[in-house]
Amino acid sequence: MDQHIAESIGRPDLIRLDDRLVCLRFETMKVVSALAAVRHLLDTGVVRRGDTLLDSSSGIYAYALALTCHRYGLHCHIVGSATVDHTLRTQLAVLGATLEQMEPCSDLKLDQKRRVERIHEILAAHPEYHWMRQYHDDVHYLGYRAIADRIREATGTANGLTVVGGVGSGASTGALTRYLREDASDASDVELVGVQPYGSVTFGSEHVSDTEMIIAGIGSSIPFGNVSHELYDTLHWVSFEAALAGSVDLLRRHAVFAGLSTGAGYLAARHERERSPHRTVLFIAPDTGHRYVDTVYARHREAAPIAGLAPREVTDRSDLALPWSRMRWNRAPA
Repeated sequence: MDQHIAESIGRPDLIRLDDRLVCLRFETMKVVSALAAVRHLLDTGVVRRGDTLLDSSSGIYAYALALTCHRYGLHCHIVGSATVDHTLRTQLAVLGATLEQMEPCSDLKLDQKRRVERIHEILAAHPEYHWMRQYHDDVHYLGYRAIADRIREATGTANGLTVVGGVGSGASTGALTRYLREDASDASDVELVGVQPYGSVTFGSEHVSDTEMIIAGIGSSIPFGNVSHELYDTLHWVSFEAALAGSVDLLRRHAVFAGLSTGAGYLAARHERERSPHRTVLFIAPDTGHRYVDTVYARHREAAPIAGLAPREVTDRSDLALPWSRMRWNRAPA
């Protein structure tokens, strides 16, 4: 029996959509990394009950950290993006977390820069606070060991497996792949496919902008230390328009209600499955679709049929183009 709701929320479902396509579905994925990271910090004496944990977030990690602090008797302070909505603000307040929300900004890079600057101001005034550094501290990898074990048991093998997921902070896809490759007879048998929005600096698409919407959480306008570029075999860059089509098709075809980054991952996973007829392809669904009801699902009639979508194959990032591009990365360094 779980001792706290955070443990239940962080436990994913494994759903076989067809014989070679598997969905790893979370209610809120970042609870996994937050719980394990904070447990480690408490066990090693880095923080103690009653301390304040601090971080910047565009939304999901804020909720995960607030739940974790509630679980372990810690205080939580979040410097939040303007994308933090009313529902999340209310949840954070009731959970006892404090939120400083940035003013609206059309420039994602400026928004992230301002949040980091504010973090440093708070630390200067409160050096006793612990900055969780979700984008840079690999303590956030720890929670994914148990999930990698579960994937291996459920799929029957770590060999012949392709993992597809939004890159984001680098923790989820990076950790799962490291653990799965450790247990595989041949590390080359576990492939990693990263999904990015256009405009993200992580894999060099900052020169291409998506005028519709930047898919939050799977890209970045600043470098993230937790991204291990050398783990990735292939990259997909997916626009809002294509991700919307993927999200709607996933709900319509398989009844999985998930976020926009999941729609992008689903598109990439279907494509990789067709390219590799003997491999099992698993894609990560990091959260539910509730945040996207108005911006995505209410527009379901606009969604293009995914059968008519295919990525542009490129060998150089200068050739990236909307709505969807694919490139072999070949485990190259940053």
